[in-house]
Amino acid sequence: MGLAEFERKKDEKINGVVYDMSPTPGFKHGIINSNLHRIIGNGLKDSLCLVFMENLDFKYNPSISDDYLCPDIMVVCDRKHLKGSFYSGIPKFIAETLSPSTAKRDKTIKKDIYEQSGVEEYWIVSPQGSVEIYYLENKRYVLEHSYMLQADKEDEDYNVEQAVALKTFPHIKMTLGEIFKGLE
Repeated sequence: MGLAEFERKKDEKINGVVYDMSPTPGFKHGIINSNLHRIIGNGLKDSLCLVFMENLDFKYNPSISDDYLCPDIMVVCDRKHLKGSFYSGIPKFIAETLSPSTAKRDKTIKKDIYEQSGVEEYWIVSPQGSVEIYYLENKRYVLEHSYMLQADKEDEDYNVEQAVALKTFPHIKMTLGEIFKGLE
C-alpha cells in the first residue's frame, strides 16, 4: 500500500462531486456505529452476509459512473460484488449516524440514492437519541418507525427497552438502550 493510499481522506463522490467528510465525527457517532456493528455482526455470524462499518465504499451506479458513498453501517450478502475497497451490489441494509457535516446529505441526497439503488432498509440515527427506519415499498422509502429515546424512568414515554429489529433479518433485535449504550 502506497503512502497516498494510506493517507487517503474519507470522502464520497456524488454525481461527480467529491465531498470531504472531514473533520471526523465526534465520539458519540463512533459509539453508536460500534454498537450497531457489534449487534448486527453477532446476528450475522452464521450467515454469508457481512456487516461493514465506515470502511467499504458503496459504488451505487458502477455501470455509468465512479460515484460512491461510504455508509456508516452496511450489510452486504452478495459477495461477488465485493472488490477491494468497494461494493457494487445492492446492500440489504444501511444505517447512517448523523454528524453536523453530513446530516443534510444523509437525510436527502444519500437517502434518495439508497432508495433508487434498491436498499431495502435504511436507518437514520442521531446521537441526540432518535432513530428513523425506512423500508423500501414499491421502489419508494416509507418511514415505518420513528423513535426518540426517553431514558428517564419517571417519564411516561420511557422507552429504553423498546425493541427494534432489522426487517430483512428479524432475528437481529436490539433495544433503543443498546443502540445508544455508552452515551450517558
